[in-house]
Amino acid sequence: MRAINLTRAAALAAAVAFIAGCSSTSTTTDGGADVSDANTAAQTQGADGSSVQAGTSYADVARLRTTFYFDFDQSVVRQEGFADLEGHARYLANNPSAKVRLEGHADERGTREYNIALGESRANAVARLLIVNGASNGQIETISYGEEKPTMLGHTENEWSLNRRVELSYTSR
Repeated sequence: MRAINLTRAAALAAAVAFIAGCSSTSTTTDGGADVSDANTAAQTQGADGSSVQAGTSYADVARLRTTFYFDFDQSVVRQEGFADLEGHARYLANNPSAKVRLEGHADERGTREYNIALGESRANAVARLLIVNGASNGQIETISYGEEKPTMLGHTENEWSLNRRVELSYTSR
């Protein structure tokens, strides 16, 4: 049990260090105007390109992406999903009664057991990012469906890539 807690603490520390390394920077132009980097601009845009501020209302968070895709045999959250996940984390931090379910999925390749474990690992990776950014552990439920609920049926890389995902859904607001 203690080894599991140490492993979780180490994973959380690594995620914090990684996210801190990806933080935005700001510089001042010769005219004195503050110019933020592209990472800052991305953090304030929803999946549809609309501007999302601190995101304390459900209407704000509803504009954010809720499906996050993964590379083959990986459970590392792609950087393209960080801004939306940070928005969801802000919403959860500002709304302690809100709860979210993270559903992990895998493509059809691999054994059933392996795909269940991979879906769980993907859901846990998303959960760690939410927690690092302010959500509480009690607000998050993770579940893995493995290969059991594909978005696309088929046997090509395009179809498989759409099935390697975590879907985020709010169970209470």
